[in-house]
Amino acid sequence: MDSEKRRRYENIATELVRLVGGRDNILGIAHCATRLRLVLEDNDKADTKAIENVDLVKGVFVAGDQLQIIFGAGLVNDVCQVLADSIHMDSMSLGDLKTKANKRMNPLQRAVKALSDVFIEIMPGILAAALLTGLSSVLGNIEFVQNNDTLYGLSRLINISSGAIFGFLPLCVAYSTVKRFGGRPIMGIVIGCIMLTNSLADASAAAQGTVEVTTLHIFGFPVELIGFQGGIIVALLIGIVTAKLDIFFEKKVPEVVRLLVSPLLTTLVSSFLLFMIIGPIGRGLANGITDVLVWMTQHLGVVGYAAFSGLQQLIVITGLHHVFGAIESQLLVGTGRNFLNPLMSVAIIAQGGAVLGYLARNVKDAKAKELCIPSFISVLFGITEPALFGVNLRYRYPIIGGCLGGAIGGVIVYFTHLAALGFGTTVVPGIALADPENNGYVNYIIAHLTALAAGFIFSFFLGMIFEKKDKTAAGLTSEAVSSSSVRVAVSLEGESAKAELPEKIYAFAAGEFIGIEKVNDPTFSQKVLGDGVAILPSEGKIYAPADCTVEMVMDTKHAVGLRTKAGNGLLIHVGIDTVQLGGKYFDVHVTEGQELKAGDCIMDFDKDKIREEGYDTAACLIFTEPVEGSHVDREAERTVAVGDKIAVITE
Repeated sequence: MDSEKRRRYENIATELVRLVGGRDNILGIAHCATRLRLVLEDNDKADTKAIENVDLVKGVFVAGDQLQIIFGAGLVNDVCQVLADSIHMDSMSLGDLKTKANKRMNPLQRAVKALSDVFIEIMPGILAAALLTGLSSVLGNIEFVQNNDTLYGLSRLINISSGAIFGFLPLCVAYSTVKRFGGRPIMGIVIGCIMLTNSLADASAAAQGTVEVTTLHIFGFPVELIGFQGGIIVALLIGIVTAKLDIFFEKKVPEVVRLLVSPLLTTLVSSFLLFMIIGPIGRGLANGITDVLVWMTQHLGVVGYAAFSGLQQLIVITGLHHVFGAIESQLLVGTGRNFLNPLMSVAIIAQGGAVLGYLARNVKDAKAKELCIPSFISVLFGITEPALFGVNLRYRYPIIGGCLGGAIGGVIVYFTHLAALGFGTTVVPGIALADPENNGYVNYIIAHLTALAAGFIFSFFLGMIFEKKDKTAAGLTSEAVSSSSVRVAVSLEGESAKAELPEKIYAFAAGEFIGIEKVNDPTFSQKVLGDGVAILPSEGKIYAPADCTVEMVMDTKHAVGLRTKAGNGLLIHVGIDTVQLGGKYFDVHVTEGQELKAGDCIMDFDKDKIREEGYDTAACLIFTEPVEGSHVDREAERTVAVGDKIAVITE
């Protein structure tokens, strides 16, 4: 590194140290192929807007409790080293940095983050189920639809689809949990299938006493053969256990029999613990909380009503809220009026208000709109899982605001003597069940509007107190990336290379050739590092896209930097967030400074095992430093073979 470059990087390092809150606020430093990653003692001290304007910075966001500053391939290595030298701190591996970030959080923060990670993975499915359920509820109440064979058939299919997704939600949670905690995702699917097998009595039917439950006796202990439909907490707990067992047996079982014995032991021990310990404890805990809430509504008057509607949505998190159906049916048989239904309904709409409160604080954030708007729509039909798991629990303060709003709604329900004449639907469709006595319909609307407004207000103002200036994780990524993408990267050399254009770029892998905009990573898709292309590889090999020189090989082997004969800087990055693998499943065949011909093999990677670990295997080629004045003409998207022309760089 020449003295002029070093001085420039030292100035950048000095500015970064000042803008992140000083040397004492930095706990760890690392970098990946394109981003400088910092773990800070207090993220509130970092001025991300000012960091965006630091020399050579192309974007800033907070993700995974790390401050990530985008510099670009090659450059980030040097900046990281100069920064580490300037503050007398060793650069860490990404694994060590992640460990440092986790240690910075208290146990509650780590638990909330883990919960968020689990549900964000399966959020598209939950949203789909919620909206399908709402659509099914509306269609089911339209007489014309019920009397038309085609429309009735479509309505039934929608109902089946939505019910299937929610019916198998514990399986999805088990899968995502095992993946989150480092086990093989297929083992999560296996234990999820065991939880929901039709060899067990249906949990809802068992709760209502409409099905006979078989009881086994193992070591003198009774084991009831009841399924875990709705058992979200049980799925989370058994998912963690399964992941740890899978990791343990994969390490301890001899390699010669590992493929057979390791999954066998993981499944056997996990199943035993599921039925003997984790299942009963999870059910007992949730049922105990439910019984306490119902007792409060019957014995504590307005306080009990407020407590029930304020806390009822926490029962939804456990997945055992289906037991309320049995209680509601008993209330209707005994008294003809169901006071729990409107209490649950105002609790639901209050969580929707909390979602809107969060959205109001992040109205310029495209990602927040993408998440909050469909979540709120599902709330209107009585489905809160997308709101709870996608927004409110994830950002912490909205769940508090929603619970407080629900409590306010419960007070209105108590004083207006609001009740329902049935059960099963809530919020907008639920008005059809409201008891019309004593202006029941009007009171239903008042209670819901009050709970909605209260949830919004509490969430909004709690956000002013608790929300960090820098929106966390996915909330800020899109905005930060898009705001920075308009800046043009500064050339490190000061002058562009003497180019021989046009220059052809050839397929660097076999597979589906697509535009970089379709890649599932905002840093690439929004062209923060520059224009580019991508290939969804059909095999695990990467080849040189042109005659070039290798300028950089990442220690984690998933990315290489190249310089073409015409002077264009390229970055080939295999997979999305595969830096977390630490080089596992990658085998690089080139070294820095090596001259390559178009079509020379750069690396092998195990595409299937990378996908089994839960990573997207899209291979991206980014034009990080194109020759000044040039532009890229891409070919049409199609299936390509190695060596097919995919782009031309022209003047």
